[in-house]
Amino acid sequence: MAFAFWQSLWKPKIPGDISVQEVSQSVNFQLPDLYEAGIAELQQGLERGHFTSVDLVKAYLARIEEVNLKGAALRAVIETNPQALSQAAALDVEREVKGSRSPLHGIPLMLKDNIATLHEEGMNTTAGSYALLGSEVSDDAPVAAKLREAGAIFIAKTNMSEWAGYRGNVPSGFSGRGGQTLSPYYPNGDASGSSTGSGVAMAIGLAAGSLGSDTSGSITSPSSRNDIVGIRPTVGLASRTRVIPISSTQDTTGPMCRSVADAALLLSFIAGKDESDKATKDQPEIPDYMQALDKNALMGKTLGVPRNLIKENPLAEEEFNKALDTLRSLGANIVDPADFPNAEELKAAEYTNLVLTVELKVGVNNYISELRKRPVNINSLADVIKFNNENKEKELPEPYYTDQSQFYKSESSKEDEHYYEAIRKDYELGRAEGIDATLKKFKLDAIILPSSYSFATKAAAIAGYPVVTVPLGFVSDTFEPTPDPPTPLHTEAPGMPFGLCFMGTAYSEYQLIGLAYAFEQATQVRLNGRKAFAEAIPKTQLKDVMST
Repeated sequence: MAFAFWQSLWKPKIPGDISVQEVSQSVNFQLPDLYEAGIAELQQGLERGHFTSVDLVKAYLARIEEVNLKGAALRAVIETNPQALSQAAALDVEREVKGSRSPLHGIPLMLKDNIATLHEEGMNTTAGSYALLGSEVSDDAPVAAKLREAGAIFIAKTNMSEWAGYRGNVPSGFSGRGGQTLSPYYPNGDASGSSTGSGVAMAIGLAAGSLGSDTSGSITSPSSRNDIVGIRPTVGLASRTRVIPISSTQDTTGPMCRSVADAALLLSFIAGKDESDKATKDQPEIPDYMQALDKNALMGKTLGVPRNLIKENPLAEEEFNKALDTLRSLGANIVDPADFPNAEELKAAEYTNLVLTVELKVGVNNYISELRKRPVNINSLADVIKFNNENKEKELPEPYYTDQSQFYKSESSKEDEHYYEAIRKDYELGRAEGIDATLKKFKLDAIILPSSYSFATKAAAIAGYPVVTVPLGFVSDTFEPTPDPPTPLHTEAPGMPFGLCFMGTAYSEYQLIGLAYAFEQATQVRLNGRKAFAEAIPKTQLKDVMST
C-alpha cells in the first residue's frame, strides 16, 4: 500500500516519457541536500539514475566521519556497518535487473544500538555497554528484518543512553562504548535520551531515517530536542523481539525522521504482529499510514490542552500558545484547559517506578539467555553489574558517569503481588482514569502538549499509548545556558529546539499522524527555523563522492 502511494510521488514531473539520461542532463536538476533530504526525494533520484545507493552510502559515511569523532565530536554513531557499501552495490544491481523492492530500496537508515542486527553483518548490539560487546544475536530484530527485506541499508548503529538510561543517574546520551553524545544545536548541549544518537543523526543528515525505542519519552524527548519528528507507537503495534529491553509493559520501537512523511513510511513497514511478542497479538488491522498525510486533517477536529500536565517554563509557553492559534486557523477546535482528572498521580509515577525496576531485571536476563553467544561471564543483570565494577574506567568513569543505582534496585527486586498490583494501577491511571477519561470527558480527537516541557511522555508511557512529536520552536538567543559551566551538559541553551506532541488512545497513530502532518506542513518549523551550529553540520554532499 505504502509503495503504491510513494510511487506516485516520485514519478517525473516533466510531461511525456523521458529517459534517465535526459532527466540527468536537465539543467533544472539539483542533487538533494543531505542535511534535509527525505526518503521520497532520495528514492526519486535513485529511480531516475541521478545517483546510486553506493553514492548515498559513501556520502553518509563521509558525513559521519566529519562530525562524529572529529570536528564537533557529537558521538551520535557508535559504529558503522562494514558491509554497507557492498550491500548498496548489490541493491543497485538488483534495481537495474529486477526493479525496486519498495520505497526503501537502497535507502541508508540507522538503528539504535539496542535493536539487534545480524551478527554476521559486522555490527554489534550492546545498548551501549561493553558488557555485551561480542555477544551474538540469533537474527535481526523483526523490525529490522522488515526494513532489510524492503531493501533498506543499515549504515550504522546510533549511540544511546546506556541501557536506555536505566542503569542509574547518568547524563542523557552517555554510553561506555559510545561516550557522551552532544547536541548539534549548542556546544555541550543535552540532546536528551535515550535514543540520543538517532535524534542527533537525523538532525544533521547522517542517514535518511532511523529507529529508536521508547519506554518513557526515549523517542519523543530526543526528537523534540533535535528538531525532528518522532513516533512513539502504541505498545503492541511493532515488535520488541530482540530489542534490548527495560519494560515489557512500556517498551515500544518507532521511527525518528526529519519529516512526518518519512516517519509514517517507516512505521508502515515495521508495524505488524510477531508471534514472539505477545503484546502484538491483539493489534487491530494495520492501516496504510501514508494515507494519513492530509494537509486538511485538522479541519473539524477537537484537541484538548491539559494545562495541569504542562511544566511551568517560559521557554516554550509563547510558542505553544502560538501553535494553538495555528491549529485554530487550520480548522481545529481547541478545548483549553482540558485537564486530566488524575494529573498529580500521573506525575508522581509511584507505580511506574516499581514496574520498570522489576521488569528491567526480568527483561535483561531473558534477553541475555536468548543470545546465540554470550560474552564470557555475562549471563544475567548481576553479571553486568559485576562487569561494570571491574571495568570502571570504561563503564563508570568519574565524575559524571559512576552511578548504577537503578541496576542494584532492579537486581534486588522480584515479581510479587506488589508488582502485579502496580501494573494494574498503572493501566488504570494512564488509560481509563487518564488519557481515555480526558478524551471522553471533553469529546476530544487528540491531546496536545509541549513535548519537552510537560508530562506527556509519562502519561503515554504509563498507558502504553502513542505520541507523535513535531518541531515547534527554539530557545531564545538571549537565554543563558544552564548550568554554566556544563556538568557535563547544558540542559538548556540558546537555540536548542523543542517540539509539539499529539497524543491519543491505543492504536490512534493514523489520526495522530494526520494531525501532525497538517501542522508540520502549515508551519515548516524545521525547514524555516535555525540549523545546527556550523561545526556540527557535515559538509560532504553527493557531488563530492560521485564519480564523474
